Amino acid sequence: MTLLRNPFILFTIFIIIIMSFSSCYSIKFLDDDHNINNLEEEFGNDFHFKAYPSNYFNTILDHKKNNNMKKNLEIISRFQRFKNLEKLDEEEDQAKVITISVDRFGAKGDGKIDDTNAFQKAWKEVCSSSNVVNFVVSKNKKYLLKPIKFSGPCKSSITMQIYGTLLASDDTSDYNNDSRHWLIFDSVQKLVVEGAGTINGNGKIWWQNSCKINKKLLCKVAPTALTFYKCNNLKVKDLKIEDAQQIHLLIEKCVVVEVSKLVVSSPENSPNTDGIHITNTQNIQISDSTIATGDDCISIVDGSQKVLATSITCGPGHGISIGSLGGGNSEAHVSDIHVNGAKLFGTTNGLRIKTWPGGFGSASNIKFQNVVMNNVKNPIIIDQNYCDQADGPCKDEIDSAIQVKNVIYQNIKGTSATNDAINFNCSKKIPCQGILLENVKLLGGNGETPSAIWGNINNLTCNNVLPECKKTQKIV
Repeated sequence: MTLLRNPFILFTIFIIIIMSFSSCYSIKFLDDDHNINNLEEEFGNDFHFKAYPSNYFNTILDHKKNNNMKKNLEIISRFQRFKNLEKLDEEEDQAKVITISVDRFGAKGDGKIDDTNAFQKAWKEVCSSSNVVNFVVSKNKKYLLKPIKFSGPCKSSITMQIYGTLLASDDTSDYNNDSRHWLIFDSVQKLVVEGAGTINGNGKIWWQNSCKINKKLLCKVAPTALTFYKCNNLKVKDLKIEDAQQIHLLIEKCVVVEVSKLVVSSPENSPNTDGIHITNTQNIQISDSTIATGDDCISIVDGSQKVLATSITCGPGHGISIGSLGGGNSEAHVSDIHVNGAKLFGTTNGLRIKTWPGGFGSASNIKFQNVVMNNVKNPIIIDQNYCDQADGPCKDEIDSAIQVKNVIYQNIKGTSATNDAINFNCSKKIPCQGILLENVKLLGGNGETPSAIWGNINNLTCNNVLPECKKTQKIV
């Protein structure tokens, strides 16, 4: 006790205590300094001390426990912010989407009363809405319609949900103002047309009055059932389109199109009833569709580029056609066409490229791949001398033709209903260029080997092909 009363001894003890505390503090600082080096690893490259003002980070860092607490709080905070943003996005989306039913505008849907006016009124509201719109055509109803144009541009994206049936008027006088269209969407962007419903062209009256059925009648145009004109970012799916007056589905001057899960049908003897007709359209994909009509299942004509068709079932009909091209001595261009995965049954043609003599332009970069045919006439055909007129340029020697080049047939098999399973009827003046056949096996109906015509081709290559390739012949 006497020692503790000595001021010198007390001062010495005080100095020792201070030095001990300072030593411990220095060790603690070094440990936390080491933790600073590991913060980037723990928090990621986006961690910045100045962005997180705290007593811990303003001077020195606290113990690792505090670091972990900070890390956990940040993770929880970030997660909560994302959850809140998600919730806000969902609420915003829900607030933007509205449903408009055509029934609200007086449509009866009994198949007898004309519902055209109700659809026109409904479309006016649909197209003018700044909200995303679901335009609903009710289930278990049949709406009788005269020709309608659904005009754009519209203020927002639209999904037309067809659950019932749209039935075309069969009064030909209803089409006096526009004899080429029944339902047409014009300049509508970001449009989806879908549903489990049916679009019925009611085409019987038109077929009966066709010059192809009644040779005594003058040839006249008939309406296309469903047309999309200048509609970019378009989706058409899950629909039945049947008994069109002429073409069932026309895609014209559109960019970025998806067509899927369609069932398209009309009688085998219905004239000019192409299933899907594509013209002046780029970047289109057709998939998982069944087509049975009186004309081409799919026809691809002038101005079309980057067309992909997959998982297509075709028949009856005229097969899958590129063309016709170059009619009336016109210019036409088609390129980058890929058919991958198709089944054809009993069609009058299989994979066909058809061009008129006298035209000019090109059909190039075309690939037919993984196709099965059953009892198909003309399974593989290129016809640069196509003509479906009794009189005209077909009879004359013409100096120009559409150039057909860079065409691939790969993994094609099946049976031919004609003697010529392969028919390359290329132009004398403008021969076909660069034709490749690989893994092609076509037999006759009884298992015999059919014949083939190899006419006017430059650079023909065959690998594992039946009927066998022969030296190119000139067609007389």
